Amino acid sequence: MKYTIRGDKLTVTKSIKDYVEEKLNKLNKYYEKEKDLECKVLIRCKNNLQTIEVTIPLNKLILRAEVSHQDLYAAIDLVVDKLEGQIRKNKTRLKKRYEKNDLDVPEFDFDFESDDEGEELEIIKRKDIDTKPMDEEEAVLQMNLLNHDFFVFKNIDEECVSVLYRRKDNKYGIINVK
Repeated sequence: MKYTIRGDKLTVTKSIKDYVEEKLNKLNKYYEKEKDLECKVLIRCKNNLQTIEVTIPLNKLILRAEVSHQDLYAAIDLVVDKLEGQIRKNKTRLKKRYEKNDLDVPEFDFDFESDDEGEELEIIKRKDIDTKPMDEEEAVLQMNLLNHDFFVFKNIDEECVSVLYRRKDNKYGIINVK
C-alpha cells in the first residue's frame, strides 16, 4: 500500500508516520493487490482533539473513516478498527448479494466471519417531494426553516436538481445531479 500522510496544523514526525503505516498495514491482508492501493491520511489538531482521517479509494467504493480523540495514537488504533469493520461489512454484503441471485460467489482472500455486523439494508420510509425552482440562497433559508440537515431543490442557477446539505463545520455544501 502506498501512503500519503500529511498534517494540518501539526508536524508529522517519523514515529507518527511509522505508527500509522504499521497499523494500516493490517488492512493489507484483506486485498490481494495491496501494492496498487493508495491510502491518504490527514492528521489534524484542533484544541485538545487529534483527528485522523483515512481515505482508501478502491475500484467500486471508497473506504473512509475519521476519528477524533485526545490521544493521537488511540485515534490511529480506532480509525484502523473502523476501516476493518467497513471492509468486513462490504465484503459480507457482496457475498450475500451473489448468493441471493444464485451467482458464483467470487473468491475473497480472507474468511468471512459469522458475526453479522452488517445487518440487512431496510428502507423504512419513502417520501415523494415536489421541488420548486429556486436559487441556492432560498434553498438555505428553506432548509433552516424546516430544521433539516439537507434539502432537495431545482436549482435555477445550475439548471439541475441539487441537494443542499449542512457540513460538520456548520457551512453548506451542494451536490448537483445532472
